[in-house]
Amino acid sequence: MARVLFHVQHLLGIGHLQRSLRIAEALVDAGIAVTLVHGGPPVPEVGRARGVDVVQLPAIRARDATFALVDDAGEPVGDALRAARRDKLLAAFAAARPDAIVIEGFPFARRAFRFELDPLIAAAHASLPRLPVISSVRDIPTVRDDPARLAEIVARVRADFAAVLVHGDARFIPFDAAFPAAPQIADRLHYTGYVESRADQAADEDVPDGEVLVSVGGGAAGRALLEAALEARRRGCLAGRGWRILAGTSPSDAEVAAICRAAPAGVMVERFRRDFAALLRRCHVSVSQAGYNTVLDILAARARAVLVPFAAERETEQLIRAEHLASRGAAFVVRESDLTPATLAAAIERAASRDPLPIAINTDGARCSAALIAGCIAT
Repeated sequence: MARVLFHVQHLLGIGHLQRSLRIAEALVDAGIAVTLVHGGPPVPEVGRARGVDVVQLPAIRARDATFALVDDAGEPVGDALRAARRDKLLAAFAAARPDAIVIEGFPFARRAFRFELDPLIAAAHASLPRLPVISSVRDIPTVRDDPARLAEIVARVRADFAAVLVHGDARFIPFDAAFPAAPQIADRLHYTGYVESRADQAADEDVPDGEVLVSVGGGAAGRALLEAALEARRRGCLAGRGWRILAGTSPSDAEVAAICRAAPAGVMVERFRRDFAALLRRCHVSVSQAGYNTVLDILAARARAVLVPFAAERETEQLIRAEHLASRGAAFVVRESDLTPATLAAAIERAASRDPLPIAINTDGARCSAALIAGCIAT
């Protein structure tokens, strides 16, 4: 049986991890064994991955939206932790004896993890036969517009990677919308379609109807959106409807308690809901950031949507995705720099007044990714 070693590191939200888990499960369905090496803090989603062997590295996460890297105790990452992770990753590689390596994000992102990824890639290339190394990257990479940085990525792809799997649809957002050097690696790029998150099993009759649903993914970078939404509701925005706030898993219990105390009557506050997709199908308006998985869920639900894309520290990924949806009549956008209770309320009321236009995109990304990886192994 062929085997793949899949490296994934999440820092703030868990969207990268969720996408990687779906691809790993599709590989298992295709008869390929998977060892998934996870470098972020442990999360329940990993334990629920069907048929996937998981190796947990000593965890590294981002302290906040500045992306300063810290360990589980919140301390800056030091050389000892880097060495421990590198050694455990190489031990997992030796134990798995894979036929291919898949690395989520790199070399378009995760440069801070070269201390472990460079040795892994070197080990794959030293194997006989040389193992294919594959990059797994979302539809919109976050790469600063710097010719030297673009040239570095192109050189790295051409030297070290057999393929770059772009988990998007070129008809919706072409890769060069955020990576202008894409034509220089066109022979390595493969659009897989979008990778949908695991579908929930909740029936529509099991969830409330007609709510304003405010969600911030993991919640690590969404506090300003939550505060603006609560104040918009206090001022009367769609006050005749129930509101549900999903504060995410990142805030502390004290922070969630403070949000609960600040919520006016008629607003329910929860951390998360496993039936999020069903809530979207029945909500009156969705208010959220514009992460990969959230946007896919919104499009699948045909929900009226207001998007407040995360844009700290020169992040452009969510803004590009949100503006593509807005240009096609599928959502309203409030930029973080323009976010106030008044601007958010105005956008919510506009969204509530009209149905979104449909967007057809390929969402068969997990199965297609598995097929492409299998093809790299067979070559």
